[in-house]
Amino acid sequence: MTTDVEIDAELGESPWPGEAEATRAIASLIETTIRKRYPPENRPARRDAHPKAHGCVRATFTVVPELPASLAHGVFVPGKSYRAWIRFSNGSSDPSRADAKGDARGMAIKLTGVPGAKLLPAESDAQTQDFVLLNHPVFFIDDPRQYLALFRRGGSPNPLVKLTAPFAIGLKGVLITRAIAQKQIANPLHTRYWSTVPYRLGDGAHKQAVKYSARPCVPHANDRIPDNPDPNYLRKAMASTLAAGDACFEFLVQPRRSPAMKVEDSQTEWLESEAPFVKAATITIPAQAFDSDAQMAFGENLSFTPWHALPEHRPLGAVNRVRRVVYEQISKVRHELNQAPREEPAPWP
Repeated sequence: MTTDVEIDAELGESPWPGEAEATRAIASLIETTIRKRYPPENRPARRDAHPKAHGCVRATFTVVPELPASLAHGVFVPGKSYRAWIRFSNGSSDPSRADAKGDARGMAIKLTGVPGAKLLPAESDAQTQDFVLLNHPVFFIDDPRQYLALFRRGGSPNPLVKLTAPFAIGLKGVLITRAIAQKQIANPLHTRYWSTVPYRLGDGAHKQAVKYSARPCVPHANDRIPDNPDPNYLRKAMASTLAAGDACFEFLVQPRRSPAMKVEDSQTEWLESEAPFVKAATITIPAQAFDSDAQMAFGENLSFTPWHALPEHRPLGAVNRVRRVVYEQISKVRHELNQAPREEPAPWP
């Protein structure tokens, strides 16, 4: 495991004090938690975050033919289409948590058939590109030291110390966490998602900082959570939608328009009124049955990280740098405990 990573000072990256040490400690704490949570009698081992999947579905990701040249980098080749796998999930570490309870919701997209060397040295030959999104426009933390303090206090055996855990991330972080924790949705296929943190688009003289979003092609303002909902009603809602027909998202890119939009500030939204989103692709999820045991197991064996990426889509900021180390280490641990191969998938047939 290494925390060494390029810093793009030209786009505003700057390591936080103690970042490397905090990152290693965070990864170690999460690994210890997973190994304790999933002894041999409690397998398969699941992700530490987003362990409850609603489904992993087949999709196509088609770049718009008229994409502006300023955005036509990496996988954004005008008119090009990729087959993709998309996993929808709840954020809570408790995979048995009922869907009706407020929670972060995730949309993890894995494009396949993507040529070119990727950023992770161990998977440089992988033919995949990931985009990791949440149903909230900002993240609750940006300083890795605060992230570490949150984990340490939250895992303390002392109830009083555990009670102080939220204060480790400051008032702004607490307010964001509360907003995310109160989110309820009616259908993962009818929900908007954001990257929350920035990415580089392009390279060399053409590079810029951007954020991403996936927005349903058609608004679903009339969606309602069922009365007395099933604990897994979000999976049932997805299944019902895809039994009736296709689902569709617009994949959007938000170029940074002001130096005030800092890549190391994950807690401040880049307002659309100041930095409009531009449609880069259409995601089509064809009608399908996805909730067989085999398909659910396939989705659980996948690993998603923003570092499964071409250099033209390099993640920016401390949250992404922490993810690089933590996601890789936890994926290795999970696959080790499950005695499962750790490999990137082929395009769906």
